[in-house]
Amino acid sequence: MRSSTLRRTAAIVAATALSLAALPPAQADPVKPPRLSAAAITATLNEEVNTPGTAWMTRPDGKVLVSYDSTVTGGKLTALTNVTKKLGENVVLEKLPGKLTKYVSGGTGIWGGEIKCSAGFNVQRKGKYYLLTAGHCGNEASTWYQDDDHNLYLGKLHHSSYPWNDYALLIYPTVIRPPGGSVYLYNGRSQDITTAMNPGIGQYVYRAGITSGLHSGRVTGLNSVVNYGDGRVAGLIRTSVCAEPGDSGGPLFYRHWAFGLTSGGSGDCSSGGVTYFQPVVEALNAYGVSVY
Repeated sequence: MRSSTLRRTAAIVAATALSLAALPPAQADPVKPPRLSAAAITATLNEEVNTPGTAWMTRPDGKVLVSYDSTVTGGKLTALTNVTKKLGENVVLEKLPGKLTKYVSGGTGIWGGEIKCSAGFNVQRKGKYYLLTAGHCGNEASTWYQDDDHNLYLGKLHHSSYPWNDYALLIYPTVIRPPGGSVYLYNGRSQDITTAMNPGIGQYVYRAGITSGLHSGRVTGLNSVVNYGDGRVAGLIRTSVCAEPGDSGGPLFYRHWAFGLTSGGSGDCSSGGVTYFQPVVEALNAYGVSVY
């Protein structure tokens, strides 16, 4: 009797062991990336991503918008997404139309060497007059002209800062009559510029340039970082205004307020696009000059 009871008990224990062994192994919950701050995400992107055709900025909702253009494919795109995936849910990916590029070209406008750019803002300091334009334009030539045949002298390069920044200062000849402080609107009229300031998100703006003329849009981001093919520029204003090659250096403004200098972007003025601008206040402070 005792032996029979022991056998039944052993059988129950064995069956229980077998049933436990048959259960599927417990699965751990997937580990989510940590919820990082926009500052931490931006610091990581600045450190780990330098692929040409990429850009990023912090949106008003606190998320970081990471943009990439049509050249970022295959291994480049995989490398980018490998970084963004580990940064968590505060990162949003965006594909830009076309190629992210500086808006430099040959043709009419202000000429230096083999390129054309657009004039930005006339500025002054202690009775001397200067012209602000894009730094990547200034890097290309020391002497600038008002025509593509290089017959009408404009001025000499005083200084340029590119990459990281994107501004340059040309100095006018002292023998000329002081240039006006207005912006040409490409419709026979001009807008007087008297004040420089940093715009806010949603600010309505105009951009003028020798290639595409006058266009408008809104500020969609601040402190953007852009990786061009030959360097990185930080602290840029992002807008919904279109631009095209040759518009580099042209002014971003609204009424009498100066906001920025055209740096680069993607898309065009037929299909639309995204354009980035060097804040003009930073350039003015760097050179100790002012609009007037």
